[in-house]
Amino acid sequence: MTVKLKCIADICLIPIGTPTPSVSKYVVACEKLIRNSGLTSKLHSAGTTIEGPWSEVMDLIGKLHEEVHKMDILRVQSDIRVGTRTDKSQTMEDKVNSVETQLSKN
Repeated sequence: MTVKLKCIADICLIPIGTPTPSVSKYVVACEKLIRNSGLTSKLHSAGTTIEGPWSEVMDLIGKLHEEVHKMDILRVQSDIRVGTRTDKSQTMEDKVNSVETQLSKN
């Protein structure tokens, strides 16, 4: 099913059963896929924010899971927060700028 609704998704993908506490190699593999997807994204300390059409974002999240499983991880957990708006177009940058503007007025 194709959903044309635009969304902003924040995802934290958690590989379970890694041989060491470090997960940076899994983050790197995921970030390569995200950056090559053509969708707008922003890496942060606890995950990545991705914006675009709902179906494309969700398809990408599935591909991220597949990529980590290919790295011999048997279980992958994701924490995902997704927001949509229909009253106006708004990017993740717009949302941050709105708060920063209000903070600068106080």
